[in-house]
Amino acid sequence: MSIPAPAWVVAGPPGAGKSTVAAILLASLVPTPALLDKDTMYGPFVAAILAANSRPPGEREGPWYDEHVKVHEYAGMTATAREIRSHGCPVLLSGPFTGQIHEAGRWPSWVAELGGGRVHLVWVRSDPATVRHRLTARGLERDAAKLASFTEFTDQIRLGAEPAAPHFTIDNRLVAAVPLEAQVADLIVQSAHDGPGGLT
Repeated sequence: MSIPAPAWVVAGPPGAGKSTVAAILLASLVPTPALLDKDTMYGPFVAAILAANSRPPGEREGPWYDEHVKVHEYAGMTATAREIRSHGCPVLLSGPFTGQIHEAGRWPSWVAELGGGRVHLVWVRSDPATVRHRLTARGLERDAAKLASFTEFTDQIRLGAEPAAPHFTIDNRLVAAVPLEAQVADLIVQSAHDGPGGLT
């Protein structure tokens, strides 16, 4: 069985700056991975599902969403990434992936679902002040409910909790001391020492 192309997973809470970090990674990696961004792939579809079920338009967390929407978003992203990697093209997945990175035992099984091989987890570190600032600044309708119940929201996404899975940390807090470009450049150097199945 051939070894699949590398995969990168950029994970973190909404407003942490995943898209910014992913863009820097994509500009730095050779060959450039195919980008699978959860919001790009499923944003309009999720909005339609929520409307059809009379759910709040900004609902992106919670038991109903996890059971009826999120499980299918992540299954689709995972299957797509596995298929792309099997043809020799690296992939970068961008999304919260809260359960996959924080629940003990989920990461190895998810790496297997992604096709095995090298899967690099990049966790974008943030804090409440930074997330509130960025959600407010981007002004998206889907963020209104998060801001209205901000403490409950940050508890659900385990903001500030380091992933249980082996990972690289990118500090994207407003108080971060090192520029993102320098952090990503260092991450890429370190990633050369990862073992099969993830970080060592």
